[in-house]
Amino acid sequence: MPGTYSQLLLHIVFSTKGRAPWITAEIADRLYPYIGGIVRAEKGMLYDIGGIEDHVHLYLRWRPDGSISDLMRTVKSRSSKWVHDTLPALSAFAWQEGYSVFSVSKSQEGAVKAYIAAQHERHKREDFRTELLRMLRLHEIEFDERFVFD
Repeated sequence: MPGTYSQLLLHIVFSTKGRAPWITAEIADRLYPYIGGIVRAEKGMLYDIGGIEDHVHLYLRWRPDGSISDLMRTVKSRSSKWVHDTLPALSAFAWQEGYSVFSVSKSQEGAVKAYIAAQHERHKREDFRTELLRMLRLHEIEFDERFVFD
């Protein structure tokens, strides 16, 4: 086969440092498109983004020759720099050190997009900690709860 063909779909979740509520609706309206630009610059395709004040969900297509850890390091560092340069009042803004990433089947794309779109409603009943632990268990990811949150 002369070419490489892939469909690497990912649902990535990460939080602000200490789950501080820095991402207001006004900030999200500017930050989310900026993050989309970072993903595109890294040769990925952001299909959806959403979240609430203390965390972000990304649904994206990634390339087979790029590492997810490099992508996330770039997304976090460039978006954090953008926040500091653009919004000086948020000088303490930072992202948590880690992230969670889940593979997605194309057949589940609608469910993932609906999940991301429903973040504000979901978080009226469930905090981020409960949500993330549920997602880790649902995807059968081994973890030690003592080390999941900073």
